[in-house]
Amino acid sequence: MPYGKKLFQREQHSLFGEILDWMLTPLLILWPVSLILTWLVAQNIAGKPSDHALELQVRALAQHLHQQTSAGIAHTRFDPPMPARTLLHADATDTLYFQVLGTRQEFLSGDPGLPPAPAPQTQELIARPGLEPGLVVLRNGEFDGTPVRIASLWIALEPLASTDLAPAAGSPLALVQVAETLDKRSQLAAEIIKSVMLPQFAMLPLAVLLVWLALAQAIRPLDHLVGHIRARAPDDLSPLESRTVPLEVAPLVSSINDLLMRLKDSIAVQKRFLADAAHQLKTPLAGLRMQADLAQRDDASTENLRQSLRQIVRASTNATHTVNQLLALARAEGNGAALAQQPCDLAQITVEAMRDVVPLALEKHLDFGYDGPAPGTPGVLLDGNPTLLKELVRNLLDNAIKYTPSSPRHPGVVTARVLTESTDQVLLQVEDSGPGVPEAERGLIFQPFYRALGMQADGSGLGLSIAQEIARQHQARIEVDDLRPGQQPPGSRFTVRFTMRKTQAS
Repeated sequence: MPYGKKLFQREQHSLFGEILDWMLTPLLILWPVSLILTWLVAQNIAGKPSDHALELQVRALAQHLHQQTSAGIAHTRFDPPMPARTLLHADATDTLYFQVLGTRQEFLSGDPGLPPAPAPQTQELIARPGLEPGLVVLRNGEFDGTPVRIASLWIALEPLASTDLAPAAGSPLALVQVAETLDKRSQLAAEIIKSVMLPQFAMLPLAVLLVWLALAQAIRPLDHLVGHIRARAPDDLSPLESRTVPLEVAPLVSSINDLLMRLKDSIAVQKRFLADAAHQLKTPLAGLRMQADLAQRDDASTENLRQSLRQIVRASTNATHTVNQLLALARAEGNGAALAQQPCDLAQITVEAMRDVVPLALEKHLDFGYDGPAPGTPGVLLDGNPTLLKELVRNLLDNAIKYTPSSPRHPGVVTARVLTESTDQVLLQVEDSGPGVPEAERGLIFQPFYRALGMQADGSGLGLSIAQEIARQHQARIEVDDLRPGQQPPGSRFTVRFTMRKTQAS
């Protein structure tokens, strides 16, 4: 068991905390990055004045180099008017070193241990007395194990006979170098960093506080929305005001309004359903009470008692059927969509449903039959819930049996049929030879408790409503038309169109 993970894991996330994290995390990451960049910039800024001073010092020493000829031999002389270190104006922070080499690279003055300078590769790197001075080359190095900054200047004391400036034996180039330790540069860079870091240290908590306050102010409309919802009465299902909320919250409010409207419609349907159910149960219950009162009369004969008992049985049967239909409709509307679906053989389901209602068909002397492929035949598979599909077929068959006139001499006909109309559809048809359904009533017969006028058959008016709800949950539709248009009786045909399984249809 990941005990530590369970201990610190939050089951519910805070939107405020997540937004705050996403805002502060980049700030806290960029702050050390900015300090590093500031340090690099400070190093560059602190080095520029010192580098400029080194250049001036090198040029000041170079002014005191000259060529002297004695006995026909040229010698390089270094004659400063004062001690060279005094001329360099050394301070107490850094230590200055210098080195002067003659045209034959002989040591003239200074510190002999300074690292040698690279030979000049271009004409611009060479200075000449009386002319525009050459470029001073700056580089980093070490002297006696201490990091130093070195400025080097090559000086031509005689005109060069060739443009080839590569150092060679007897090259008439003198060298002046000045080196300085890096303490002053480091101190200046540290001062710059301090001047930048201290305000940042003060500003960072202030920035966090301002971000916190701004975020708290920004999500305040959510608190107003929560308070508005909590202040509502339990039966207030009116839509929330969406024009006063931020644009980012508007889709949420719109979804809540949609949910409220669907909940309002569902509650209205439930209220109507309960009212209709109470009305439908009131009649058989009243009949039961009346027949029981008749049976309890002192002057009731045996025949009257038997007649009352038969009426009680009939009324209780109707009440039981109505309750079962109500439960079936509630199950179809409430739980049908949540039931797991599986491959269903529509032919097998139809045959099983027909076996359940065979006693009703025999009681009415109907010509009751099935027309379609045998169970297990490929091509009639669909994804659905077998229990609900069987309930759908049984209700269609029960409706056809009840409303089809039949007698031993003139039997009615009820036929169930399964067929495939196209490569991706399978059809269930229930046909009867009854009086048919007028076009004006075809949109009403699927409403709960609706029954056509003039019909003497017993029923609760829920069978077709249950069938339509189950068909809707299986993405199917029910169509009603006349079996024999223009004839009397026209009969009726109920057709349910299902979509076959994709693997089978392909």
